Amino acid sequence: MTFDTLLKAAAKRIKEAGSASPRLDAEVLLAHVIKRDRTWLYTWGDRECPPWEHARFDALIAARVQGQPVAYLTGEREFWGLRLDTSKDTLIPRPDTETLVEAALGRVVSPSGRLLDLGTGTGAIALAFANEQPGWQVVGVDLREEAVALAQGNARKLAITNVRFKQSNWFSAFAQGDTERFDLIVSNPPYIAADDPHLHQGDVRFEPASALVAAGDGLADLMHLIATARRYLSASGWLLLEHGYRQAADVRAALGKAGYQSVESICDLGGHERITLGRI
Repeated sequence: MTFDTLLKAAAKRIKEAGSASPRLDAEVLLAHVIKRDRTWLYTWGDRECPPWEHARFDALIAARVQGQPVAYLTGEREFWGLRLDTSKDTLIPRPDTETLVEAALGRVVSPSGRLLDLGTGTGAIALAFANEQPGWQVVGVDLREEAVALAQGNARKLAITNVRFKQSNWFSAFAQGDTERFDLIVSNPPYIAADDPHLHQGDVRFEPASALVAAGDGLADLMHLIATARRYLSASGWLLLEHGYRQAADVRAALGKAGYQSVESICDLGGHERITLGRI
């Protein structure tokens, strides 16, 4: 069977299972199996697929039809042009979170500084920023030891040396004082309410609930970071938070009440208010 025929049949199965991107899913999985990029499939799609690769591809398609995320099946995901290893211990990096990286880069006023990424997961945000700003010192922290190890592995693989990762429950690993100040603090914390029906749909069904769900109708971790981050920010430092598309007004209000200045929200790729920020 040719690669083109395989892709057409696989995309049909994935579409029937409810994926919003069936052809893309099939192409990424097949490219992973044959260890080629997707461009190769467009050029050589009329070639016959070897039986052993066909069998492995079928197994991955069956898993995708059951809802398994593509990033977990391939063990990697591209973010900000960087190819990151993924695992079931962390959230899958999403394009909307690139808005947070862009917003952080837009607040850089010096070739050197310090950025802290809270709840780093794969290290996506920290690594993207560090790669763009080699003069900055970047720190990423996560509560889960497995996530820290994954982020460290991604840094080694990408040869990004101005970033380090360590285990911490938000700010617990940092001492308060001038030696632990950051010019930028960024976070994509848990912000989904426990009763949100989206937790039973799509890829999030397979992602760690601890990285998704927060108390207080999804706002508890956001409120904690707003209340605590001031003690770790340098003068005129910025706090930038990703949140749910209906939470921007609450986050803006909390930042204002806590004394942050220049508070504003930024829309994601879909036009939803996704990032809110303020400076001290």
